[in-house]
Amino acid sequence: MITPEALADALSARPAAVVLDVRWRLGGPPGRQDYEVSHVPGAVYVDLDTELSAPPGVDGRHPLPDPERLQEVLRRAGVREGGRVVAYDAADGSVAARVWWLLRWAGFGEVAVLDGGFAAWQAAGLPVSAEVPTPEVGDVVVRAGQMPVLDADGAAALARDGVLLDARAPQRYRGETEPVDPKAGHIPGALNAPSAGHVGEDGWWLGAEELARRFAGIGVPGDAGDVGGAVAVGAYCGSGVTASSVVLALEVAGITSAERPAALYAGSWSNWCALDREVATG
Repeated sequence: MITPEALADALSARPAAVVLDVRWRLGGPPGRQDYEVSHVPGAVYVDLDTELSAPPGVDGRHPLPDPERLQEVLRRAGVREGGRVVAYDAADGSVAARVWWLLRWAGFGEVAVLDGGFAAWQAAGLPVSAEVPTPEVGDVVVRAGQMPVLDADGAAALARDGVLLDARAPQRYRGETEPVDPKAGHIPGALNAPSAGHVGEDGWWLGAEELARRFAGIGVPGDAGDVGGAVAVGAYCGSGVTASSVVLALEVAGITSAERPAALYAGSWSNWCALDREVATG
């Protein structure tokens, strides 16, 4: 995580950090409209649906992008080998966390999420711009596969033998409502860890100790990230986006680490439903 003030410093450094604006809403309107009105100066807009995901299908609503396509998108945004990237969205950091996760999956280490998102940047009185930049083309190389990914069988096994966290709202987890996917409920054995719970009333992320206590209350052991032991941890959501923030929150909490990260069920509930797998409710 990075504060608005620290991001402002990173923008004035040389070389400056690459900033990616990934504002997005489920069901629209497109985040690009907000970007064109105002954004962090120098930020490049990247679209979750078309640039950070493969086309929807049986693999889910936001499948992992083709590595060559992702490399093209990142280079066009100016991302360079050995550089630094900061991503922000307009909400609780979940979409920006998808960028954090994708870059880590691609083998890029220096990436952070703006704490509090664009609202925090504005609240800090920092400058905004409507100018669309044309960055120098980057040279980043995508080395896909550097973060653990689960398929449906792996998610089912983890829910049975380890800890699988469902990042969706409690009503969707319990199966009381399902506004997007064809089935309501959750993967049998999964625990509910809504991504909205990472953020306090002020819109900023909870600190490491608060997050650790929250996960402990949900039922996540403190050694859940010790993949060499008996317990492992992973996360899913509707389409693999907000679950990325659970992976990030587990690392912020110290339960997992960069060396031993939580796994992501990239296809998530949309893939689980497409495969007509068993559903639990309640």
